[in-house]
Amino acid sequence: MAEAVSPFDAAMQHWLPVRVYYEDTDFTGMVYHANYLRFFERGRSEFLRDAGVSHQSLLALPEPAAFTLTNVQVDYKRAARIDDALMICSRYTGVKGAKVLFEQTARRGDEVIAEAHVTAIMIHVDGRPRRPIPDVVEQLRPYIFKS
Repeated sequence: MAEAVSPFDAAMQHWLPVRVYYEDTDFTGMVYHANYLRFFERGRSEFLRDAGVSHQSLLALPEPAAFTLTNVQVDYKRAARIDDALMICSRYTGVKGAKVLFEQTARRGDEVIAEAHVTAIMIHVDGRPRRPIPDVVEQLRPYIFKS
């Protein structure tokens, strides 16, 4: 049986392959700008799952929790096109007060397509903000990006 390959590199960057499909593009065949948010969402979700913090595990807590975004800044560098093979790189940069911070990049080979700075917070399932759960913060500690 083949040994599983970690989606994390030595710097604790998480890598997720994403193929660009027709549904991701606009009439020009280029990725519609809002779809990068979907690619980045998949990258963060897989990062969290691979770090042992799945959305389902948060909902199963005695006091269920979830993440919501409060700020996303995207810098579009190049256009991705239908059939492109992209790699979504997700970096967890830590917790600052109530904020959970990520940096993400969409790459086509060595070429940077888009970069994002993402701020999330934890919420109760009714949408009220809550402090980050200490056990979750501790679980994510080993995955802080080492630049």
